[in-house]
Amino acid sequence: MKKISVILVLVLGIVFCHAQAPSQAAAAAKPDMLQLKETTHNFGKIAQGRPVTYNFEVINTGTEPLVLENVRASCGCTTPEWSKEPIAPGATSVIKVGYNAYAEGMFNKTVTITYNNSQIKTLTISGEVYKSPVTSAPENSSVQLLKQSNQ
Repeated sequence: MKKISVILVLVLGIVFCHAQAPSQAAAAAKPDMLQLKETTHNFGKIAQGRPVTYNFEVINTGTEPLVLENVRASCGCTTPEWSKEPIAPGATSVIKVGYNAYAEGMFNKTVTITYNNSQIKTLTISGEVYKSPVTSAPENSSVQLLKQSNQ
């Protein structure tokens, strides 16, 4: 009787393990439904004190609605904006990322997208902020000479 019980427990354990394996494999093989046209953007050189923005396009390649649960920037100088509405299968949406070009020098910032049951993707923006001139362009004395000669 003990041998039958032990064999029955072993057989049930093997069946249970095999029943779990396909569902885990299917979950791992399930394609990612959030596709980004690009994950990085370089603003190049931008003037200090001039905020800039860039729109990252999001595409739902799945068969179910895509929900962007949260979009969080790595620091306060970067601000993401996104729609809280679900993105229908095959539809697109935009994540607008703004950067406040206050600090002079190179920058490299990340924006983390959390979507559909805590899946994660990361966007990166970069560039270089140069110091803006304190005044406008200096006056050109030649312009005054031209004005006088035309009178």
